[in-house]
Amino acid sequence: MTVLWVILYVLVVVQISNLCTTILLHRSLAHKSIQLNPIVSFLMEFWLWLHAGIYSREWVAVHRKHHAFSDVEGDPHSPKLEGLLKVLFANAYLYRKEARNPETIERFTRDMPSTLRERLIFRRGTLGLLIGAFLAMLLLGWVAGLIAFLIQGVVYILLNGMINSICHQIGYRNFNNEATNLRWIAWLTAGEGLHNNHHHAPASPKLSSKRSEIDPAWAVIQMLRFLRLAEVRRVTL
Repeated sequence: MTVLWVILYVLVVVQISNLCTTILLHRSLAHKSIQLNPIVSFLMEFWLWLHAGIYSREWVAVHRKHHAFSDVEGDPHSPKLEGLLKVLFANAYLYRKEARNPETIERFTRDMPSTLRERLIFRRGTLGLLIGAFLAMLLLGWVAGLIAFLIQGVVYILLNGMINSICHQIGYRNFNNEATNLRWIAWLTAGEGLHNNHHHAPASPKLSSKRSEIDPAWAVIQMLRFLRLAEVRRVTL
């Protein structure tokens, strides 16, 4: 029974983390395709701090640099430069390496001045992870909780690595750019696997361009929009 609870925990936590990543970090902060209610934004940021130790300004800076130098010299995580397997399995290392570059943060987040809550809370990624692990252990027990927390972290990192590696070399293209689409990765990553579509129209809040393509996060965004918790720019796909 404990194993089932661990599996359920991992599945739920990873999918919520994927939704927070694509809706908050990617579509809202990095590309400004949607504007979230401040409470929703804070809750998503807090969730990612607890389960991934992410600091938003760093994530946005690295991602924007990826778009500025997609698959050419300067791309923080290009499989064409680094190799598919390295980006797939060492994506977290490549991310941290670029996130520690102050020039990258300064250049690509000039529209995101540091806030008091970031300085007091969200810059302390290790603290967030420790609190997240503690909460998991309270929920599932010390051993099962720690194992579940570690697994969700590995799965989350691996899924992000799949987007940055596989979705730049394997899959189909609707548009003329270096990225690719893979529907099964889109299902696992709240739509992020539709990477070719995204590189074609980075400012689009919706990543699917065909009826056969499913962008799970778009349904959540529409729900937030209905509840007046999000404003959406014109859909370009």
